[in-house]
Amino acid sequence: MSKLIKLAAVSDITNGKMKEYKVEDKRITIANINGSFHAFSALCTHAECSLAGGFLDGKAVTCYCHGAQFDLQTGKVLASPATKPLTIYKVKIEKEDIFVEI
Repeated sequence: MSKLIKLAAVSDITNGKMKEYKVEDKRITIANINGSFHAFSALCTHAECSLAGGFLDGKAVTCYCHGAQFDLQTGKVLASPATKPLTIYKVKIEKEDIFVEI
């Protein structure tokens, strides 16, 4: 059964930036793209590099290690060397807080 977990305040993640959080046994990154927040598995599915150190390009994140790229709405691989999709988490904003469904 899934549950909502508060991870951050909206003001913690400025536009165009990402932050990584540890929740229970998961590492989750939240990205702010023009005020729209996206939560996803923090580790690249190719070599497990932290995606928080990567680059945002529209609604995609590119891993800094080897250039794998993922769609932040679907988790779909957009560029190799990754072949496995990224886990995407639902985000809910309540007042000024960011909640993620895990």
